[in-house]
Amino acid sequence: MLKIWGRLNSINVQKVVWCADELALDYERIDAGGAFGLVDSPHYRAMNPNGLIPVMEHDGLVLWESNAIVRYLSARFGAGNLWPDDINLRAKADLWMDWQTTTLQPTIGPAFRQLFRVPTAQRDMTIVQESKIAIEAKLAILEAHLVNNTYVAGERFTMGDIPVGCSVDRWFKMPLNQAAHPHIARWYSQLRLRAGAQKVVLLAAS
Repeated sequence: MLKIWGRLNSINVQKVVWCADELALDYERIDAGGAFGLVDSPHYRAMNPNGLIPVMEHDGLVLWESNAIVRYLSARFGAGNLWPDDINLRAKADLWMDWQTTTLQPTIGPAFRQLFRVPTAQRDMTIVQESKIAIEAKLAILEAHLVNNTYVAGERFTMGDIPVGCSVDRWFKMPLNQAAHPHIARWYSQLRLRAGAQKVVLLAAS
């Protein structure tokens, strides 16, 4: 059976769970990380020496790094669907997955940590404001792209939408005044309707 280690309120675990549910896979998820611990145990470190989440195990294969897991599941179980047969479309999906990791999410993380992980009395709202400005600048890139694209890779949902969708979901759940991005809002509303997204988009921010 497919096994996924990681707490569901981790954005990187959310990517993997969304992908697995999108593909209607049978899997077991084991809480790990944060208050659940486990990540410093010898067994876990043997799977992932970084001590981070998520980790996936399937048919003897152990993988860490969330986007690598999403790619594996999409290629193994979603060829022609989440994993486009057209190499150009697949490259575009890959592009937006990497953009989420290297460009968008680093701007979201500081504000999210201050608003949801730091006690109210200790929050630094300067960090939040700086993060918000950076986020809006990156979202302007996605907004412009979605003017002429239904999904990130083109006209149909692919693996590329999952990581970006998880970041945008996290952003929309922040209690901040946000600039209007109508094309992102349209795209996100479509993602919310997908059965695979339900555990992520219906999860309270924490």
